Order: sequence, then structure tokens, then C-alpha cells
Amino acid sequence: MCRWAAYRGDPLYLEELVSSPAHSLIEQSHCATRAKTATNGDGFGIAWYGDRPEPGRYRDILPAWSDCNLKSLARQIRSPLFLAHVRAATGGGTRRDNCHPFTHDIWSFMHNGQISGFERLRRPMEAMLDDELFNARSGTTDSELMFLLALQFGLREAPIAAMADMVGFVEDLAERTIGSILLRFTAAFSDGKSLYAIRYATDRKAPTLYASPVGAGYCLVSEPLNDDVDAWAEIPDGSAVIVGKNGIDVAEFRPEKPSAAKSQRLAISA
Repeated sequence: MCRWAAYRGDPLYLEELVSSPAHSLIEQSHCATRAKTATNGDGFGIAWYGDRPEPGRYRDILPAWSDCNLKSLARQIRSPLFLAHVRAATGGGTRRDNCHPFTHDIWSFMHNGQISGFERLRRPMEAMLDDELFNARSGTTDSELMFLLALQFGLREAPIAAMADMVGFVEDLAERTIGSILLRFTAAFSDGKSLYAIRYATDRKAPTLYASPVGAGYCLVSEPLNDDVDAWAEIPDGSAVIVGKNGIDVAEFRPEKPSAAKSQRLAISA
């Protein structure tokens, strides 16, 4: 399982999450405490928003703890909204194209979890993408494909609803193709204005997600960045989170099976 951290609020140096805390994301890359695997050494990435609509991004296949450039960038880059991720691969090779966050236009996305039986589902999932989104796929992970599918299902217009449609589509496809579904999905994504997150799993064992105020903003993380347990609230399984200019909101997340008409329209457009 991977580890990640995200922030939205007044501009903050990335090092406040990535490298400075006692249990920073770099520390979690080789000593995670709330994951099945303590080591997350299959690459890392950061995406941040600044003066331009689209995010900047830096990714590499080196373990986060061994890349001197990451600490230097985190110390210099100051952003009001950023995503950072360290990877423990569950599928897809160790290559830069498979490192999170993934970006498309103004959107960024990172994920912790997996789809069981993904290799049997990959081709029909890809078939739902239109030419633009299919050609945007550069890696081989289920995470990137779920991101592109969410864009196909309307992420730009209704982010949480699009994720619900995407998850519902994957569940329905797995039931029809494999006969069962195991999906674990704890993800963060952003359009540069709001920060969104989903924590959900079909077996109610979703990867962990915590929230805490940090400065004049909020931080979402896979596991707390320090030992102040009272400062970190665990986000319940089956939740959608929105961090915007008015603070943080947590609501129920429930997958929605796309209607036959909508699925047909998507298939035709693809």
C-alpha cells in the first residue's frame, strides 16, 4: 500500500508535510506504521498549484528517502494546494509513468489501494475512454486508469458524483467479468481550487485517511505526521471529503452504477 499527503489553505512550503515532521512522508516511505507494508520505495511524486491553472509535477522511480532533489524542492516550493505520494507497487512496473500523482489538464490525482483481478478488467475499462483520454494514458496502473475513467464520467463538472459513477462502473464490470469484486480506494484529487478525497472499500477495509488543520488550511494524510493523536481525525470508511475556501466537509460516499443509457453514451463517444 502507498502513503500520501495533501494540503489546501494559505500557501505552505511542501517540506511542512514532505520532509520536516517527525513522521513526514519521506519518513513513511521507509517506515510506515499504519500500512501492511512498512516500506514504500517504488517511486514518489509531488504535484503543486501556483500561478498557472495546471499543476507542476515532479516524479521519479527512486525511493523518496534517497532523492536529494525532493528535499531541496520541498524546501523551496510554496503552494496553497499540493499532493505528495510515495509508492509501494501492487501492479504496474517501477517506472516514472506509474508514479503518482497523475495529471490531466488542471486535474491531479493520487491513490492508495487496488482493484483485484485488474488484468482481466483493464481492456474493458480502457474501452470506455474516448480518444483524448485513451491517448493520455501513459502508464499501466489501475490508479491512472481509474482517474481517466472519472474524467470520462464527468469529473470536471461533478467531482464526487463522477468518482461514484466510476467506482460503481468498476464494481459492476468486475461482477459481470469475474463474478466478484474487491476494490480498495483511498484517493485525493484536485482542480487547483478545492481538494477532494474518497475513502471507500467493498470489504470495509479501505486504506486509512486522516485530517487535521495545519496553519490556515487542512491536511489530508494516509497516516498522522506526528504523535499528537488528538490533532488527527480519522475519516470513516465510505466517506467523501471536500476541502475548500470555507473549510472541510465530510459526507457519505456511495458508488452509483451508471445507468444503461449513460454507459451506452460513453461507449459510443469512446
